Amino acid sequence: LELISKLATSIKPDAKNILDIGCGAGNNTISILRERSGLNCDLVDISLPMLKKAKDRISKEQAGEVRIFHGDFRNIDLPASHYELIVAAAVLHHLRDDSDWEKCFQKIYSLLKPGGALFVSDMVHHEHSTIHNAMWDRYGDHLESIGGNEYKQRVFEYIEKEDSPRSLSYQMELMKKVGFTTVDVLHKNSCFAAFVGIK
Repeated sequence: LELISKLATSIKPDAKNILDIGCGAGNNTISILRERSGLNCDLVDISLPMLKKAKDRISKEQAGEVRIFHGDFRNIDLPASHYELIVAAAVLHHLRDDSDWEKCFQKIYSLLKPGGALFVSDMVHHEHSTIHNAMWDRYGDHLESIGGNEYKQRVFEYIEKEDSPRSLSYQMELMKKVGFTTVDVLHKNSCFAAFVGIK
């Protein structure tokens, strides 16, 4: 959060509008607001209770207008070329086939103003099976250390059923394909990565 917040406000110090896709409790937006107050905040989430919680928390910060959009980001009408900043934390891995991924990145690109930046932090897979298995084992060890083997199995079963992560290189290449002029890796640790695309 700290890394993305500082970079977001450095890349777009004149930002006025931020979109938080899959905002959850609003942690990403709150962190950015503490670096750059006064932003108008649009929040999207499929969970109405989380949206309400995020709006309540963000409204206590030095924010501009705060709007909530309940539903699946892919189906919500949002203003084109409107946002200087878009954040998507732990949400894009729910996308399914290649067409779904490409349409989503195209939509995000269309919502950004020229020079606007997309910041993603999410789970990633690896293209080489040996590398992927090694990273998955590391993640499994971490899960087991905090919740035991049963917890690890529950998380892995949920991921298998509900998630479709793609590799970091896949996502960065796709960002270039839809038009982002700059893409860069901010951080990577095992199966998780943070990266940015600038329109």
